[in-house]
Amino acid sequence: MNTQFKKGVLELIVLLCVYKKDMYGYELVSEVSKVINVNEGTIYPLLKRLTNEHYFETYLSESTEGPPRKYYRITGNGKTRTTELLQEWNEFHEQVSRFIKESEIDDER
Repeated sequence: MNTQFKKGVLELIVLLCVYKKDMYGYELVSEVSKVINVNEGTIYPLLKRLTNEHYFETYLSESTEGPPRKYYRITGNGKTRTTELLQEWNEFHEQVSRFIKESEIDDER
């Protein structure tokens, strides 16, 4: 998948994942990777930015598999941001799809 396409939609996908349920970093990487192939080096800086922008808050929770895990929880601001991005994405997708349909490429060229 085109790297620029990934960058453009990654924030929305991360917000939607955490909107559904609180998640810790590696769990989030695994969930996002079901949609687009990403690695931890891409997700963790985004989580830090979203937390700094008050879209997420964090808390620690004990783990049976090692040290406590840092979980991300969406805030009211994060829910608002998710709704805004989702609306923008839907409008963008609709416009691009319409343009593509109207620009059908003739394979005989």
